[in-house]
Amino acid sequence: MKIKVSNYSNLTANTLLLPIENNKHLKKRLVAIAEQFGLNQSFTEDFTGKHKEILPLYTNQNQPAKLFLIGLGNKPSFIKAREAMRSFSFHNKNRLGDSVAIDLSSINTNLSEAIINGLELSTYNIHLYQTSKHKNHPLKNNTIEAIIDENNHDVSITAIKKGILTGESQKEAFDLVNQDAGHLTPEALGKWAKASGKKYGYDVKVYGKEAIEEMGLKAYLAVNRGSEFAPAFIVAEYKSKAVSNPKKIGLVGKGVTFDTGGLNIKTAGMHYMKSDMGGSAAVLGAIELVAKLQLPVHVIAIIPATDNCVDALAVRPSDVIGSYSGKTIEIIDTDAEGRLTLADGVAYMIKNYKPEILIDVATLTGASVRTLGYHAGALFSSSPKLAKQLKATGERIGERLWELPLYDEFLAELHSDVADITNLGSRPMAGASTAAKFVQFFTNEHPNWAHLDIAGVAFGDSEYSKQKAGKGFGVNLLTEFIKEVASK
Repeated sequence: MKIKVSNYSNLTANTLLLPIENNKHLKKRLVAIAEQFGLNQSFTEDFTGKHKEILPLYTNQNQPAKLFLIGLGNKPSFIKAREAMRSFSFHNKNRLGDSVAIDLSSINTNLSEAIINGLELSTYNIHLYQTSKHKNHPLKNNTIEAIIDENNHDVSITAIKKGILTGESQKEAFDLVNQDAGHLTPEALGKWAKASGKKYGYDVKVYGKEAIEEMGLKAYLAVNRGSEFAPAFIVAEYKSKAVSNPKKIGLVGKGVTFDTGGLNIKTAGMHYMKSDMGGSAAVLGAIELVAKLQLPVHVIAIIPATDNCVDALAVRPSDVIGSYSGKTIEIIDTDAEGRLTLADGVAYMIKNYKPEILIDVATLTGASVRTLGYHAGALFSSSPKLAKQLKATGERIGERLWELPLYDEFLAELHSDVADITNLGSRPMAGASTAAKFVQFFTNEHPNWAHLDIAGVAFGDSEYSKQKAGKGFGVNLLTEFIKEVASK
């Protein structure tokens, strides 16, 4: 999708989109629209501006011949504005035609970014492997005319650009999560990362099984033992040349491309376990977007990619395995595999890159879903300041996080008589906290570490698909957080 700045005097589009807030100026705004386009004012009594409300109107002009009033609701947030426009564009794509304009002149820049982001997301096509042809959304490859506030020209253009670029990377994350594990193998995930790095100017190295063994990533390799597919250890690095000593941020994403549960095999819903690499999709989408925006930072992203399957070589409950850090782990449950890959990922990151801030992202526990539902990711951190920053960023853009505790008592529940730690708590409670405590055990007491458990928000029901689908959670959250860090 492309945007061209326009104005009413040179408008060529025959369809005009008018996002409308429900505020004290609503009536005045509607009357002005009626006068501008020569419309009967009776519609001003019918349209309330509530969230996702739509009213089509027809003018006697050629440009535009059709108007769509789109309600943003009262005091719309970023996510509300985004979803109002995404929902409208997705469900009304056959009514838009290929000549569309949007009036953002009375919309603030934050909501303008959200609205354009929603339009970009609406063009996503989930039919990845269907043999029947599906018509692309009319906006996918066309140019939209945007009417902006000329008094705020440069800021408006920046917001529009950010909305489009974010949407593009979010759609890439959608694809990664929505692909089946037969297509998105660890090797394929590595190839995706390499292609993205080449396109957007950041370095990507993908290490195969032999190299991973030489590195000593033993906990990660234990997860891969039962798989027909070799693991792929992905290390992506973007470093800005705009500043001499940019802040260094490390991101580690859980990249379990399919999770059977191992020998502790899952009993229900396994067909959705293709989504267990939602953390890696967020991290890879974020570093791609950071590179596209050329932010003045140094970001390293690590993805220990593998699937978790069952065969005669699969790791067993009661096995004691090693790890990159040198610490030993007693396996209590082979379905607690993601934390094993994160343990080696964060330890490798700390030793080899020494990031100032370290964030790991994972679809880690059902406990986080039972705690927060599908409305927020669980946040854990060694730093109250970092937790506060991440939470504030999430609230602002609609990718919410809620902090849960990391009490020392949770470590006691990971006690092993034969190893340094177990991979599962000894009690059937506080599962998200004990999982986070396990990961923290391998961070070498990093003072600025955060763990995001996004199991409930990375993948789920959507009005844009019949089945559960990827939601792209984390791409914009991580990028906006990094952008804020870079500005300080």
